[in-house]
Amino acid sequence: MQTTIFKQKSNYWRVFALCFFTAVLLFAPHCIVDAVAGGGYFHYAGDFNDQQINFYQYANAFVKNGGSFSWATDLGSGFVNSYSFYLLGSPFFWLSMVVPARLMPWAMVPLLCLKMAVAGGGGYLWARRWVRDETWSMLAGCLYAFSGFSIYNIFFNHFLDVVALFPYMLAALDDAVIDDKKGAFPFWVALNLVDNYFFFAGQAVFLIIYFFCMAAGRRYELGLRKFVRLAWETALGCACGCVLLLPAGLSLLQNPRTIDPFSGYGYLFYGKSQQYGAIFYSTLLMPDAPYFKDLFQEGILKHTSLTAYLPLVGVAGGLAFCRARERHPFTYVLKVCVACAFVPVLNSAFYALNSSYYARWYYMPILVLCGATCYLLSRPALAEQRLPRALRLTTFLTLTAVVFAVVPGKDDDGNTVFGVLDEPARFWAIFGMTMLGIVIFALLWHFCRHKRRWGAILTAAVLGFSLLYGSLHLSLTKYAQWDVDSNLIAETYDSVEDVAAALPDDAFYRIDAYGAHNNLGLWFNRSCLQFFNSTVAPSIMAFYPEVGVKRDVNSKPDAENYALRGLLSVRYTLVAKDKETEWTDKDLPGWQRTGETDAYALYENENWVPMGFTYDCYVTADQLERVSEEERAQILCRAILLDDDQISAFGSLLEPLPDEELTDRGEDAYAADCAARRAAGVAAFTATDTGFTAKTAYDADELVFFSVPYDDGFSATVNGEPAAIEKVDDGLMAVYVPAGENEIEFTYHTPGLKVSACVSAAAIAVYGVYLLVIIRKRKSQPGSKR
Repeated sequence: MQTTIFKQKSNYWRVFALCFFTAVLLFAPHCIVDAVAGGGYFHYAGDFNDQQINFYQYANAFVKNGGSFSWATDLGSGFVNSYSFYLLGSPFFWLSMVVPARLMPWAMVPLLCLKMAVAGGGGYLWARRWVRDETWSMLAGCLYAFSGFSIYNIFFNHFLDVVALFPYMLAALDDAVIDDKKGAFPFWVALNLVDNYFFFAGQAVFLIIYFFCMAAGRRYELGLRKFVRLAWETALGCACGCVLLLPAGLSLLQNPRTIDPFSGYGYLFYGKSQQYGAIFYSTLLMPDAPYFKDLFQEGILKHTSLTAYLPLVGVAGGLAFCRARERHPFTYVLKVCVACAFVPVLNSAFYALNSSYYARWYYMPILVLCGATCYLLSRPALAEQRLPRALRLTTFLTLTAVVFAVVPGKDDDGNTVFGVLDEPARFWAIFGMTMLGIVIFALLWHFCRHKRRWGAILTAAVLGFSLLYGSLHLSLTKYAQWDVDSNLIAETYDSVEDVAAALPDDAFYRIDAYGAHNNLGLWFNRSCLQFFNSTVAPSIMAFYPEVGVKRDVNSKPDAENYALRGLLSVRYTLVAKDKETEWTDKDLPGWQRTGETDAYALYENENWVPMGFTYDCYVTADQLERVSEEERAQILCRAILLDDDQISAFGSLLEPLPDEELTDRGEDAYAADCAARRAAGVAAFTATDTGFTAKTAYDADELVFFSVPYDDGFSATVNGEPAAIEKVDDGLMAVYVPAGENEIEFTYHTPGLKVSACVSAAAIAVYGVYLLVIIRKRKSQPGSKR
């Protein structure tokens, strides 16, 4: 049967076009709203606004200019490790390099449409083998492209890169095992790995599940020779795509967010019982906005990609398939994945056993669910027998969600209320749209299933309904944040030239922001204390908690931690105009209003300390622990934190800080310390795309401090001679310089990049030879065309 299917003319480009233009229609009304009301490009909410738009624009410009160290990324970070998770390996990003950096915000929607089209085409190619005819294979691709997972993850954008590319790898695996096709699988393994190493770890787990389920269902039959070849192609593909893997791995090993194991019952049970309800209903109801909790308020629900919804057809086809084909590999795969979803340690297997909850692997079983649904629908007799009952069950289970709108409870005052919903109107919109899909599907099944073009009718209905429910989801997500994000373009894109004109370029300094959007530093190409990126230099993660700043996915030092601004060379704070009163009410020491732009009031730090300075004293870890974390920056403006080995090496250059000075943490003392640090500053400091240079002219030997995150990728020279870099202040850097005039140069090379690039280059060369051998063997076979 498969041979017959693959001899049919491919409808890949038809599916591609259907998905692309459906996506265009989905985004078009919201783009028009932004053009008319906001006067600019499409912006959405949350991560899409704060990360995806500016990441694409900034990375586009950075790559074109060249370099290795990004000063605009938090306190400064290696570019490769900071952005390889988000976009650096994505073929969609590299395609966007043809667009000028300044126009990237307008390219985001076309890229989204392209990703959905590629996802639909890939889903179709994979489904062709398993679904009876082309019409139903096309439907499988459309279901996959517009599943709840895809619509939900528009919010994150770069997740859709993975959704788009995964079906091609799965199809290549089927081809390699079933049809003994050689050569394609390594390519797709490499592309998926280089696209996103984090998601690839989950894909590897799923491929293992898929492989064994296919073998158990007797669809995969392979001897030792074929198994060895498959293992060889897998290893070859991993080697070809590992160019970003080793650098990322070395960085992630030092990142505390990646080392968060389970303990005790945590392996087997979620901490909140409502988590189970959320997982259950994620297959029945269309997804809510990523940052909202609706049916369930307890548990880890926000930003988790917890949805397995299929537009219009829902889960009914999958349920019917599993009942009808109990020993089919798809049934095995879906049952195993259901078990993984409900058992924490199995769910976390897709994330290297990290205990943080995510459902960002659901797109893989969703693809299988699409295939199972269309397999069933392509067989009329089987569908007649099994689907009505499954549809009734799906309808009943979906209707049970109404219970959450009427169940009695108590409000904060102890009064009896009905319903446990935070936003009933939002719930009813989601529930109503989901039920509308069920009703439409039931009516189509009743009136159209015997028509000759039943598959085409259902495909059109799925695409049409995807527009309806997709528009509702986009609206719930976008316009709920409209007041928050209505000034996004004004504060970012439109402010680039104004801020550049208002801020002097006479020296290197950092900026801060108050009441403004995240990641302003990327727009203005300056290091900014308010920064949202979870893969920055690991030493930033270590430094910030020691000075009272929580650092998980973003850096947000409170304005009240004013001494941190002096330590980190913050010269200006950009205060959003609508937040200026709130800022001035804080009455923070040392800030003076010196100017404004259309969007911001500019406040200059009178206690600004230029980058690079020396100390008279050092403080020990034991001493610093006696000071509250929120006030340690005051002490670090007075004395450098050294460990015992550093005290032994440099103690003769510095005096130990007297214990009585630990209590002198007032505003006047802070201003005096900043003045002393300014007086002890380097003669010159220059930031470069590969690190920085500095010049000193001290009368005595000194340990020079730089508030730059410590990173194994840095090497330093003093007057051209290699110099040791000291890790001080729990994550920042210092270097010893002799008396007299000196030139310091810090150069950043991404750790592991050279080795991984060499491995990838060698593997690609081997892969090329392998392809040539395959082609020659194919041509030498009897009956081949010459």
